Amino acid sequence: MLTGRTDLAVETVGDLTHADGVGHFEREEDGVPVTEVEIQTQGAAERLGKGVGRYVTVDLGPVRRRETTAFRRSAQVLAKELAKLLPQGGTVLVVGLGNRSMTPDRLGPLCCDHILVTHHLVKNQPGEFGGFRAVAALAPGVLANTGVESAQVAEAMVGRVRPACVIAVDALAASDMERLCATVQLTDTGISPGSGVGNHRSGLTEQALGVPVIALGMPTVAEAHGGRFVTPRDIDVQVAQCAKLVACAINLALQPGLTMEDLEALTE
Repeated sequence: MLTGRTDLAVETVGDLTHADGVGHFEREEDGVPVTEVEIQTQGAAERLGKGVGRYVTVDLGPVRRRETTAFRRSAQVLAKELAKLLPQGGTVLVVGLGNRSMTPDRLGPLCCDHILVTHHLVKNQPGEFGGFRAVAALAPGVLANTGVESAQVAEAMVGRVRPACVIAVDALAASDMERLCATVQLTDTGISPGSGVGNHRSGLTEQALGVPVIALGMPTVAEAHGGRFVTPRDIDVQVAQCAKLVACAINLALQPGLTMEDLEALTE
C-alpha cells in the first residue's frame, strides 16, 4: 500500500478552495490537460506543506498512451507554461539535480545532456549568436559523490554566471502511481532536493540564490509502507524519454525562434 507522501501540489489541495487561500483551475491546451494550483496565503502554505506561489501541472498521459503527435504537443504546452514564469531577457542557468547513477533520480542530469547551451557562444561571438538567449547548464551531482551540497555548487555558479533566473530540474515523489513519469510540475517557489523521499537538502530558492528559481519536476517514485519506494518496471526507458521531453520544452521556451526540428539537430 502506498503512503500519502508527495511533492505534487495537485495531490495535496484536496477540497481546499479560494476561501481557504487556495486557487485550483483545470483546463486543456491542445489536448493536453493542465492544472494550476495557486497557494495564496501563508496559512494555506503551512497546512499544505508547500510554499506560497503557483504550481502548474501538465499531464503527460497522451504521451504514455502514444497518441499521435503527443510528444510534440506536450513539449509545446510545457514550454508555453514555462515561458509564462520566465523573466524577460537575461541569461538562464539550468540546474539538473539528482544522481546520474540512480535511475529514478537521473532525470535532472539527463535533461542537462539535451539542453542547448549558448552562454559561451553569445558571450564570445555575439555577432553570430546574438539572436540566441544565453543559457548555461549545470549537473552538480549529489553530496555523497562530491562532498558538496548541490545548492552550494549552484550558488557558486550563479555568482559566476549571474543569470536572470535558474530553472531547477529534479525527480519528485508522488502518492499516485499513475502519475509516475506522467506528470510535470512547474512552480515559481524553487525546490528542496530530496524532500519527497525524506532526504532534505539545502534548497534552491530565490532567497538562497538571490535570483528567481523556477522548479520543474517529474515524479519517478512513490513510497510504499515500510519506507520503500516503488517505480515503474521500465523506469530506465521512461526517465530517458521524459528527460528528452523536459529538455525539449525548456529549449523551446528559452529559444522561441527555433523549431523542434532545429533543436533536435543542434542538441542530438
